[in-house]
Amino acid sequence: MAMEKPKQRRWLRIVLYVVVLGGIGVAFFFLFPYLMRYFNIPIEDLASTAYLVVFGITLLCNAAVLVPVVYPHLTVMIAAAGYWNPFVVALVASAGGALGEITGYYAGYLGKRIVDLEKAPGYDRLVGWMQRHGFWGILLVSSQPILPVDIAGLVAGASKLPLWKFIVPCWVGKLGKYLLACYLGEALLNLLPIPPL
Repeated sequence: MAMEKPKQRRWLRIVLYVVVLGGIGVAFFFLFPYLMRYFNIPIEDLASTAYLVVFGITLLCNAAVLVPVVYPHLTVMIAAAGYWNPFVVALVASAGGALGEITGYYAGYLGKRIVDLEKAPGYDRLVGWMQRHGFWGILLVSSQPILPVDIAGLVAGASKLPLWKFIVPCWVGKLGKYLLACYLGEALLNLLPIPPL
């Protein structure tokens, strides 16, 4: 009974965390057009700044190892794709996301020295799978939205896979996922009642 309360609190915190991040994302969608009108800022003047912001936020959100920081960078990326070139937004976001995943890679690389990862359940199976599938396995994990890429990064780092063999498929997978999000997200944004600029 005492063990269930900490688990319930943890799940409650995770749900609260996801709700707050989702609320921030929705607020961003409604606040951005309002601020652009209020300060009378031409949208064309902000393209380079927007790409830099997308890169930075995506880098930071992907650098969080095993923390579900999904909403902030996706909402910023989708909102930016609604105003600027969606392909460039996805390209910049995928570069930032792949570079952010280096933290997971080095956590696995250095963690093996600190913690004996080989005793973790399923570790040998994951390492075998990564070694068998290599490029395609990392590409698959980084292109899907459910499993965190941090797992692939931890395993790739712990198994001493060369960094470039992790980063390249990670970037390719994220590029495909972010292209889909930018183009579909823009279509979804058009369904929201956002006032035009």
